[in-house]
Amino acid sequence: MINTDVLHDKSIVGSPIVHLSSMTIMLYVFWLLLSGNTQPKFLIYGAITSIIASWVCYPLLLIPNFDGTKKYFVFGINPFKVVYYFFWLMWQLILANIDVIKATVRHELDINPCVVKFRYRIDNPMGTVILANSITLTPGTVTMNVTPDGLYEVHALTDGAADGLKDPSGMPGKVAWLLGQDFEFDVVEVDY
Repeated sequence: MINTDVLHDKSIVGSPIVHLSSMTIMLYVFWLLLSGNTQPKFLIYGAITSIIASWVCYPLLLIPNFDGTKKYFVFGINPFKVVYYFFWLMWQLILANIDVIKATVRHELDINPCVVKFRYRIDNPMGTVILANSITLTPGTVTMNVTPDGLYEVHALTDGAADGLKDPSGMPGKVAWLLGQDFEFDVVEVDY
């Protein structure tokens, strides 16, 4: 696909001009932070390089949804929502750490390993990636497999971790909120 066609592609969710502008600004700020050079000549080089890099890389950062009807920009997420989600996820990591510590420091281990299978469908493929990685980051849970139809197989170490995976308003709901998407969620089975 030629880059000028990208600007007129109706299957892209959001505005390609906004995506390109925000990516150019982010690259330019990143360049300024790394170089630290504020001479006019270098500021111009940085601006030109950021524009060219954005123009060349933009088509590579468009990912199609599973049925191929829409394309999503990888970085097309509200930065304020990203910051909120980051702090919410850090809090979940603290709670999960406490749960695992309580389960493992007793004389009798209070662990109950199981595999929770649930189906999570969201149009934006980034939702699948973010949810799988967020689950794996959380202590006591590991995403073992995600199928193309949205079936997640997650190993949970404790009952608390398994219960958290069954709650659609927890992590699956937060990921959908982060991306501004509707989602479908249902628990398929729990294997002990």
